[in-house]
Amino acid sequence: MARTTLYTQFIALPTELVWEVVADPTRWAEWNPGVTSVRLHGPVAVGTTGDYLPRGRVFETLHGRTAPPFVISTLVPGRELSIEQPEPVGRMRLTWTLTPRDGGTEITQRLTFTGPSAPIARMVVGPLLETDARVTFARLAQLAGIEPAAKALTVVIAGGTGALGKHIAADLTCRGHRVTILTRRRDAELPFNQVEWDGRSVGNWVAALRNPGPTAIVNLAGKLVDCRPTKRNVDELRRSRVDSTRALVDAAGTLNAPIDYWVQASTTAIWSDAGETRCVETTPLPVGLPQMTGVAEPWERAFDGAKATHSTILRTSIVLDPQAPALKRLGQLTKAGLGGRVGPGDQWFSWIHIEDWLAIVRAALGLDPQITLPNGILVAATNFPVRNQDLMAALRTHLHRPPAPPTPTPILKIGAVFLRTDPALALTGRHATSAVLRATGFTFRYPTLNEALTDLLPR
Repeated sequence: MARTTLYTQFIALPTELVWEVVADPTRWAEWNPGVTSVRLHGPVAVGTTGDYLPRGRVFETLHGRTAPPFVISTLVPGRELSIEQPEPVGRMRLTWTLTPRDGGTEITQRLTFTGPSAPIARMVVGPLLETDARVTFARLAQLAGIEPAAKALTVVIAGGTGALGKHIAADLTCRGHRVTILTRRRDAELPFNQVEWDGRSVGNWVAALRNPGPTAIVNLAGKLVDCRPTKRNVDELRRSRVDSTRALVDAAGTLNAPIDYWVQASTTAIWSDAGETRCVETTPLPVGLPQMTGVAEPWERAFDGAKATHSTILRTSIVLDPQAPALKRLGQLTKAGLGGRVGPGDQWFSWIHIEDWLAIVRAALGLDPQITLPNGILVAATNFPVRNQDLMAALRTHLHRPPAPPTPTPILKIGAVFLRTDPALALTGRHATSAVLRATGFTFRYPTLNEALTDLLPR
């Protein structure tokens, strides 16, 4: 069975400039850190063979000694390049397609494994070539000559080394905007400007907010919620969000002019387990719940007084992304035969595709001329939440797994102890949608779960 994944990104460059990089396989290692080196045995042409080494001592040694050469199987100048690599009892095909768009180029990377070895090859090789795919496109854009325009937006991203932070940093870089990441520890692998901060106090990093042109803040800083709900962990969840938000608010207060755009992260889990309540931006919050209301409510309150012309408190639902913990864990459980409903199965699951989340962030930063968002709270969730039992059924269908027995609540709670996670992440839910997005005419690219999973999971 063939297994194919797709990754697509817009790059604000003419197609011919992007093609100059893509059309030279020997430069592949320059923009994909999963590849150590590439050597061609002749000119770039259909039928030319070559060798590539995947990153990692074990992979380099094994692949270098045993793998036959790859072959260039498709070459459409200015449009498409494919290479095919024989695998044990199968084959890998990697294709890059360029499509001219208004203002730039859309690049699509298609990775397909065929043959009996396809599942294992995807599991071993896929992560090497696809991890942080959007960041690899940002490297490609930089190699192709992307440069911010004089009036480009400068976006300072707190928590920019996290999964969502890397997505928005790479997307904005590809679109010709300036990006600076505030981080406690620099990551040499990331192709973005990075400034160190402690996430608690105003320091020299405030210079990143002083720019000659328009400046935006995207605050995503905070400890991951996938942890045991102990008092210590809940306190850390709260402090990591409140302290970093207050530090940014205090820093913005030292500037001569307001921040032009500010996207302040929050979560739809602020409504905790909302049962059958239909939550929108104006739905009142519950009182006295330690997690997540007790984390998210002070997180939002810390944003009070922020000095910004346009500000959005973005209550994000579960973001569906192939490399995000939520979809990864659900997929692993389903593949292992544990894809039945969890607990009662009637709890609501509010979600959003990563591409739609990025589109909402761009609109909140004033980068979508078709959408004008008002200041205030905004729910980032599709119009079609699903119940847990329907979510698990959809995953079984897309992953080709048979019906599975349910996971009773007591079993889930025991498993959560071993996984060092919070069982409430699976047992609670909320029906959250955005009345604000509907009023602005925002259109979701992936409105239904079936459309989202078709795009995100191997086909």
